[in-house]
Amino acid sequence: MKNKAFLSVPIIVIILIVVWIFIRNNATDKDSRDYPQIQHEGVLRVVTDYNSVGYFVLGDTIAGFNHDLIELLQENIPLKIDIQLESSIDKSMDGLRTGKYDIVARNIPVTSELRDSVNFTEAIAQNRQVLIQRKKKYNDNIEPIRSHLDLAKKTLYVPAKSPVILRIQNLAHEIGDTIYIKEDPAYGSEQLAMMVASGDIDFAVCDEKVAANIAKTSPEIDYSTFVGFTHLEAWAVRKSSPVLLDSLNVWISRIKGTEAYNKIYKKYYN
Repeated sequence: MKNKAFLSVPIIVIILIVVWIFIRNNATDKDSRDYPQIQHEGVLRVVTDYNSVGYFVLGDTIAGFNHDLIELLQENIPLKIDIQLESSIDKSMDGLRTGKYDIVARNIPVTSELRDSVNFTEAIAQNRQVLIQRKKKYNDNIEPIRSHLDLAKKTLYVPAKSPVILRIQNLAHEIGDTIYIKEDPAYGSEQLAMMVASGDIDFAVCDEKVAANIAKTSPEIDYSTFVGFTHLEAWAVRKSSPVLLDSLNVWISRIKGTEAYNKIYKKYYN
């Protein structure tokens, strides 16, 4: 019995080593998934977020800037595109890094901080961040904030791990005072803007284009105070997917001069 127990130990160790190698190799394959692996599978995995500009349901159809661009991409590649929805930018980026997604197709501000962990495509749009607050008649007759100096000691709500956090931190440095940042792990910027309209919170930060759409149905909100300058927005891919990045950049550069792209851009950004 002792000899059998002794012999079983190295067998168990060998099994554990084999399992560990399999898991490691499988993770490595996902992390290094590039266009050849995607092409072999025949599926391009794309994640985007649900909002009133990028991707939304209109009646019995799906529309949105990113949705229409993805549809345009589908016409130009021999792959099936699998679209997933995820409101959290943090979870989208995590899914990208682990190989769950191949492209994060949402309007991501191009920042040096994010460049350290992902590669950005050529810019697909321009936008700027605005302060979401209530208009005077919906806010106990309190005038909306117009000067950045008046943001001192105020609490601004943003989605968890949002790229705008760095901009708010820089803004606090510029005014020489504290601006409190509340990261919400559950809601995107559009949902937070609607919470401002309903009076659940006082301030949020949102893309100007999204804010303009919300204001059409939520007249309570004011979005006239800019938090940052005009910035470029792009899609993101893994650092380990240079071939996919090059292919996307070639496609983006080619379509940006076409009537199809101009029609999509004007539809959602003008």
